[in-house]
Amino acid sequence: MTLLYGCMACEPTEKTNYGAIYGIVSDVETGEQLPNAAVVLSPGGTSQMTGNDGRFEFNELEIRQYTITVQKDGYSTNRKTITAIVGESVEANIPLKKRI
Repeated sequence: MTLLYGCMACEPTEKTNYGAIYGIVSDVETGEQLPNAAVVLSPGGTSQMTGNDGRFEFNELEIRQYTITVQKDGYSTNRKTITAIVGESVEANIPLKKRI
């Protein structure tokens, strides 16, 4: 009888079953990065504010399709649908248009 030890395929793989979505919120006309924009990820309702550089990032996401909704005072709301991919970070830049 032969015993096998250390089955590599049997070990749990952390974070490889998840994906990430990141991006920059910017002004559609000037390209200027927009800080303090509210970014909401659905399903899940996870939210965050963009940093001074207009960046946002959602990590350890289940693999599925998400809708990102972005709002900022003085701008029209914009939405983007994107799919998280196993073991990858998917870019989702979102431009906002100033309200007149």
